[in-house]
Amino acid sequence: QVQLVESGGGLVQAGGSLRLSCEVYGRRISINTMGWHRQAPGKQRELVAAVTSGGSTNYADSVKGRFTISRDNAKNTVYLQMNSLKPEDTAVYYCNADLLLLIEGRYLEIWGQGTLVTVSS
Repeated sequence: QVQLVESGGGLVQAGGSLRLSCEVYGRRISINTMGWHRQAPGKQRELVAAVTSGGSTNYADSVKGRFTISRDNAKNTVYLQMNSLKPEDTAVYYCNADLLLLIEGRYLEIWGQGTLVTVSS
């Protein structure tokens, strides 16, 4: 069984920082792209940032220069460092990962349960 476990959400004032973590638990897997998405109330889920297994990154325009995604392949963990937070960053943040199940030889996309980030003005 493969699962993602997220941590690090919470309440912060505008201008503050938070760091989200997401660890993949599972055996006999190869992790490709990992990413963070978010969904604000009444809005669609959107990509925030993603990082490939090789370290290439991409960001939503709204977070460029403020958020940094990174990963530790040895720990099967992806991080999202969020600085200069704004009230409009308030959302549930979801981690996801694209995996290859090595025994079955098939690809799988998995999602975390979400962690709430609230930025007060």
